[in-house]
Amino acid sequence: MVVFRIDRRSGVATYLQIVHQVEQALRMGALEVGDRLPTAAQVAADTRVNPNTTLKAYRELERAGLAEVRQGAGTFITRSLVPAQAGYESPLRASLTEWLTEARSQGLDAREASALFESVHAVVYPIESARAAD
Repeated sequence: MVVFRIDRRSGVATYLQIVHQVEQALRMGALEVGDRLPTAAQVAADTRVNPNTTLKAYRELERAGLAEVRQGAGTFITRSLVPAQAGYESPLRASLTEWLTEARSQGLDAREASALFESVHAVVYPIESARAAD
């Protein structure tokens, strides 16, 4: 089950924050095909957002082919975003875990490590980084 965290100061629309968090959970393998997303009422109670905001996010996930609404049953994940080479036991994941552990031991906090990662990511993936900024 995914637990949504809404940052009202981020400047990102709330429904998009929900969409991005589901996508991230799919990439990390925390959500899998067939998993049921929390109801709009559950999300509203947990995050204090309007249930219609959650429904808008779920419609966007459905439009993207990542989820489907089953009348009377809920919203379910229909597609994974876990890259084959980045699963829980992959060498890439192990390397990234090692890197983050080293960054922490060097005194970087979570935000500093993220900033360093993002700066390197922008160099290695310049086109994708430019699109993500838009």
